[in-house]
Amino acid sequence: MYFFDNPTKLFGIALGLFLVLTAFVAIMPAMTNQRNNAPLPGSVQLSEEAQKGKALFIANGCVACHTQQVRNVAMDQVWGERPGLPADYAQMERTDFWRNTATLMGTERTGPDLTSVGTRQPSKEWNLVHLFNPRIVVKESVMPAYRWLFDTKPEAAAGETVVSIPDSFKRSKGVVVAKPEALQLVAYLQSLKQAKLPNPSDVPAFLYEKQSAAQTGSATGQSTLPNGQALYATHCQACHQENGEGLKGAFPPLKGSRIVLDPNPKMMLAIILKGYDARPEFGVMPAVGTNANLKPEEIQAIINHERTSWGNNTTKVTAAEVTRLMEAIKGDSTQ
Repeated sequence: MYFFDNPTKLFGIALGLFLVLTAFVAIMPAMTNQRNNAPLPGSVQLSEEAQKGKALFIANGCVACHTQQVRNVAMDQVWGERPGLPADYAQMERTDFWRNTATLMGTERTGPDLTSVGTRQPSKEWNLVHLFNPRIVVKESVMPAYRWLFDTKPEAAAGETVVSIPDSFKRSKGVVVAKPEALQLVAYLQSLKQAKLPNPSDVPAFLYEKQSAAQTGSATGQSTLPNGQALYATHCQACHQENGEGLKGAFPPLKGSRIVLDPNPKMMLAIILKGYDARPEFGVMPAVGTNANLKPEEIQAIINHERTSWGNNTTKVTAAEVTRLMEAIKGDSTQ
């Protein structure tokens, strides 16, 4: 053990061991991953605006509360259509030579996972309102308000994006316009979508599935429909609010809506499936039913909840009626 008395040899051996371990533990596995994983064919490169938005996402510490990883357990199925794969992160590159922010998988879910938020919530109007003050659309939200991404001025200039904010949330009179940074951040959020696998049979399964209420009902000889109130809270409430009154100038009310109360539910169903552009009075509604892959029974439950809540009182729809109208609407879109 004479080399303990020789600092040069001691340092050389320690350095050599460190380099060997680094090569086997870090460098070689990274090179193997890079060879074996490539972006999925359907993945899309971030636009220049979305790249800037990603930098803002990092700078504002959003990764501290939001993950971007769908685990292969059933409780994560709400965040994406399938569990995440290494290929989902293959096209992400270093910010620059010194900084490696290739993935933003995160470790905490203080807020929802954002893996596929561009599919779940693609509305630019909703995202801008949510950034200005999350409590406007989600009353219980603990997310901070990002007011510095917006300006309040007497009137908007040509080309500026006006954000419909209720007066009670404004600090001064005037119109609220989104700064370029707000639009960039929203562009990044809208870009977050899971790419489809080329072969549907290769989709990994979600583990530990719980027996659904419908399955439990069938086992006992009873028929149990999905919970319309819970489905409304998941897919509709953020915009139209728990009381169905929407937000003035941003999202229309469902309470007393002639579309909701129409005995013929075709228009209502078409809006759920295909979305609706109600500008300039309201923002653009995304195709919630299609984006979330809602089943006819789930859409039926949502429609019936809206048609019988908040004082609304009109005929309920059946699953067979929803299925028939869905086929007719799809037929209309192909012509």
